Amino acid sequence: MIELSERQKTLLLLIIRDYIDTAQPVGSKRLVEHYHLDLSSATIRNEMSALTEMGYLRQPHTSAGRVPTEEGYRYFVGQMMNRAELPESIQRTISHQFHQARSDVDQWMHLAASVLAHQSQGVSMVTAPHSEKARFQHVELISTQGRQVLMVLVLVGGEVSQQLLTLAEPVSQERLSQTAAHLNRLLSGHTVDELAALPSRSDALEQDILTLVIQEMRRRAKSVSGEIYTDGLTNVLSEPEFAESDEARRALKLFEERSTLQDLLARSTTNSAVGGLQVLIGAEGGWEELRQCSMVLARYGVPGMATGTLGVLGPMRMSYAKAIPTVRYVAGVLSELVNDRIAGE
Repeated sequence: MIELSERQKTLLLLIIRDYIDTAQPVGSKRLVEHYHLDLSSATIRNEMSALTEMGYLRQPHTSAGRVPTEEGYRYFVGQMMNRAELPESIQRTISHQFHQARSDVDQWMHLAASVLAHQSQGVSMVTAPHSEKARFQHVELISTQGRQVLMVLVLVGGEVSQQLLTLAEPVSQERLSQTAAHLNRLLSGHTVDELAALPSRSDALEQDILTLVIQEMRRRAKSVSGEIYTDGLTNVLSEPEFAESDEARRALKLFEERSTLQDLLARSTTNSAVGGLQVLIGAEGGWEELRQCSMVLARYGVPGMATGTLGVLGPMRMSYAKAIPTVRYVAGVLSELVNDRIAGE
């Protein structure tokens, strides 16, 4: 790309900010009057033509103003990526909300999705922390009816799975609780390979539960991420891009297909370090459905132990100045919470 002059940089950033705010093509007259520029409309038109030739702007109609291209948005994001900060008052509010919440991963995930959607006015996506090397924390066995038992398995880092079992014969809640307590003392902190290497239990019920725990931990280890929490779909449905375009609305179908969304998040952040931030503009991530959208994503958690992904999706015209610092800050808060939970275990 040709190096931009300082005047071109200023005009490009003003055009993109204005278009993000108004969703209307930006003309030279608007720039002069609204931003009190000490430049003539003719000079600005010349610079806008140059920026269009360089690929940063495009002209939707012959008589209309200009709108940013994907390349223009990338330039904009590059300029403000490390400058955008969340106001301290908002940081304090978010931090207080999380520390008021119970030490419950499910509640943290719902809160993170809500905060991201509210602050960014986009659709939020948060995956529960996924154990990179699953370690057993504890199991609960709850009698439901007859021979059916609910097994709740919790892994180090807070990942939880529930499974309904059907036993060979009815078992009292007292015996189920004793079995769970004994297994918890025996298995705490062990990896799935260590559990599989244990000698068979003489107690048939204990052995059956141990076998099921091993199966579930292996299944979890193969999954690409934890459960996905989302919020804020109504935020983007009201944006003109989604109200007027079938193509843009198709992007939102990703949120109805959880396995596809999991794959998208996993592939988009596979090579990202915890704390690292990614901004994917248009079809940059290889997803044709997202051609008119942008995503801001980050990984959180404790490397080598338990990590998750969070982010927001919106129109390409999203407010990056809000989305980027919000995603970065919430990722930091969740990383601290996961770290404290693991340290406490």
